[in-house]
Amino acid sequence: MRFAVVGNPGNRRVALFADAVRAAGLATPRVVPWLDVLRAGGADFDADEIVRLDSPGEHPEVDGLLRGIPEATRVEGTGRWYARFTRAVRSLRGGVRLDDAGELAVMFDKRRCHATLAAAGVPVPDSPTSGPAAARITGWDDVRAVMRAHRMPRLFVKLAHGSSASGVLAVESSAGDRIRATTSVELAPDGRLFNSLRVRRYERERDVAAIVDRLAPDGLHLERWLPKAAVRGRVADLRVLVVAGRATHAVERTSTSPLTNLHLGGSRGDLDAVRDAVETAGGRWADVLAVCERAAACFPRTLCVGVDLLPAVGWRRFAVGEVNAFGDLLPRLTGLPGSGAEGLDTYAAQVAAVRHRHQRHHRHEHHHQHRTGTTHVSA
Repeated sequence: MRFAVVGNPGNRRVALFADAVRAAGLATPRVVPWLDVLRAGGADFDADEIVRLDSPGEHPEVDGLLRGIPEATRVEGTGRWYARFTRAVRSLRGGVRLDDAGELAVMFDKRRCHATLAAAGVPVPDSPTSGPAAARITGWDDVRAVMRAHRMPRLFVKLAHGSSASGVLAVESSAGDRIRATTSVELAPDGRLFNSLRVRRYERERDVAAIVDRLAPDGLHLERWLPKAAVRGRVADLRVLVVAGRATHAVERTSTSPLTNLHLGGSRGDLDAVRDAVETAGGRWADVLAVCERAAACFPRTLCVGVDLLPAVGWRRFAVGEVNAFGDLLPRLTGLPGSGAEGLDTYAAQVAAVRHRHQRHHRHEHHHQHRTGTTHVSA
């Protein structure tokens, strides 16, 4: 078995995956830099190379080529990023792929991903921007109209192609129709938008409108704000990793703000306490994980996805917020009991799943060859 990784050399994601491959007794993966893929208009892989795609993030030059904006801390440009990233993925030729180009294109468009999940019967928050009757959002006036038409006094406004909470606004309207938004977006005096590690509140509607109007050309996705369960006064959600169809790893994220992302001040919670809360409420932990596996089943040609699961108040109902193609950066987290990934980190679990698939394929191939004298190779 030979692995190749399309990623950013020196990035911790690439390094952690390479560590897992070597720990399995295999050769260090060949790294194909995203920078080379973008400059050359593609890359070629040998027929037997197992090709993993990793995030193109955390590399200013790659980010600049994808978004067409020099400052890596800027929020704008995600529409261009999406078009160029999906084109780059389609420009990769050959190899046995662990990620499917078409499925990545759906996961990186929150509107299409939401529609795909909803069509499969996966519980998701209501969204007026998803599905056949999707509303088109060209700016703040459209958001206001949707809030009234759909009776959504509280909603999330998200960049359709955003990640890591970039450009997300948690918007609330009070009884007096006053608007407040919680977000990590920093609005500069000249109107430019920057990602900040500090979550802030905008209390003036004109500021919220200025942010939304500036983001709208990149594409916006709106979702009803579901009141989430809390643990010791902090709102909670879960990131659940699904590898080869099985939920293998999970982490609880808690925060005092509506944004639970760990880089925005969220913290890892106590997963045993979550399991206890579910069971105390009369639910089953296995059913919670099954929701995530159903979401991942919408993307059968992608080995590993990270599912963001939103627990409703009371821990009885759950909805899938997002499905992330690169949601496996959960350092030092080992597999769930009964998952088959006990003792393995997120990367080792993926290597083990690929080895299992590879061995099963070769057993089948050997059996077929013994019967027919012909070798049939498929990915």
